[in-house]
Amino acid sequence: MNTQRSDVLFAIRNVSKEFSKVRVLNSVSINLRRGEILGLIGENGAGKSTLMKIISGIYQPTSGTLVYDGKEVDIPDYITAKSLGISIVPQEFNLINTLKVYENIFLGNEMRGPHGLLSKKMMRDEARRQLSRLRTKLDVDALVSDLSVAQKQMVEISKALLLNARILIMDEPTTTLTGYEVSVLFNVMKELRRQGVSILFISHKLKEVKSICDRVAILRDGELISVEIVDLIDEAEMARKMIGRDFTQVFPPKRDTDETDEVLRVDHLKLAGLSTANSFRLNRGEILGFAGLVGSGRTELFEALMRLRPGDSGEIYIKGKKVVIRSPQEAVNYKLGYISEDRQGKGIVSDFTISQNITLIALARYVSHLLINKRAEIEKSEEYVKAFNIIAASPKMALRFFSGGNQQKVYLARWVETEPEILIFDEPTRGIDVNAKKEIYEFIHHLCDNGISCIVISSEMEEIIGLCSRVYVMREGKIQGVLKGKQIDEEHIMFLATGIKGRIEDEQ
Repeated sequence: MNTQRSDVLFAIRNVSKEFSKVRVLNSVSINLRRGEILGLIGENGAGKSTLMKIISGIYQPTSGTLVYDGKEVDIPDYITAKSLGISIVPQEFNLINTLKVYENIFLGNEMRGPHGLLSKKMMRDEARRQLSRLRTKLDVDALVSDLSVAQKQMVEISKALLLNARILIMDEPTTTLTGYEVSVLFNVMKELRRQGVSILFISHKLKEVKSICDRVAILRDGELISVEIVDLIDEAEMARKMIGRDFTQVFPPKRDTDETDEVLRVDHLKLAGLSTANSFRLNRGEILGFAGLVGSGRTELFEALMRLRPGDSGEIYIKGKKVVIRSPQEAVNYKLGYISEDRQGKGIVSDFTISQNITLIALARYVSHLLINKRAEIEKSEEYVKAFNIIAASPKMALRFFSGGNQQKVYLARWVETEPEILIFDEPTRGIDVNAKKEIYEFIHHLCDNGISCIVISSEMEEIIGLCSRVYVMREGKIQGVLKGKQIDEEHIMFLATGIKGRIEDEQ
């Protein structure tokens, strides 16, 4: 998959970056060729996001130079980057929830009619055209606050495509997309490459890097390890170069659980506005999976259970006792925990420190005479930093400066601090590297070893298959069936997720 031309469009030369005297990039040099897709991989904290933000003007390098089209350039801000034809699809969404889809797509690039007034019709029509390129059926007048995470991702991609960029940076663009949506996106990327656009593709999904990229640059601990032609390197070697050692099996051995020891039963829980009701059960120490295509209703079901959204009816039993949950706080009081798929929007507080984030829900434990015991907060956070292998230059740094994997670990620590008995993980490894994934999988198993029961909602088929002892599959807001044992494979899950159930019914 070699590109037609080998001339360099953008060069990063000996770039280093320091935060508070801590070096996070060390003399990195990479060339981005015209009309190529260059993969950028590395563990969380390797420096990928920092490098991306330097190219797009969000950060300034401590030392080193940037060369664009043969000329040395300064990119002091995002506006300058945009004027140079550099556009970015960020991993964490940069959308305004109170604005409509088309308003977000055109924010800062509004279209005007012949009299200089904003033309909503022109913007709506162009927004529909951009979304149609991605084969996404989205109402351009819908509020962004009402969209799923996958739909928000498509809005971000549409924003970037609108700018007709010469350099397109894509930071984990596929983490919430279905296989079909990924294939559509890859076709768009290939067409852009044919048009001469250069794409920097940041991803933890090595199979996708192998599939779509021409070359791949590998970072480790802020240093460039190598740049490889994708056709000449396999996924195992990519992983080895990323982590500096041979990579072993990601998933721990599956757990056996006692199906008579039920800790949670949900009977006929119905979401507001839907006619369908769902029932399921969870055993003590079990890792229970919920699979389905994006939009199947998995997240909505558990947000209703946690009363993060209204539910019309249904009964909930915890350890055999019927309970009524009226609010998220009551759910926490019943020892339920929910780790949202939307880490930035509904999870961490990016301007808070590690300790402030970890103790947020259980803050009452640290308050005495209306004052927060800061020392106790910091001591507890230090325990979690060690236990979760959270890499932090300083515990006093705001979480926005941390990598996605380390942010996720802090988010997990917050819920563990509430001492839950049932923990719901919604897309627990979205946007984190292969080694951090392994750590989180081992952590989930450790929780189960200590009697905590876990539910994993995931769009990653390998994650569901590798982790879960039983799997409920949803489609169009309703549970279509439950799989266990050897039935938990990609074919069975897709049969249920798409409505083809004949083979599974025969086997049952």
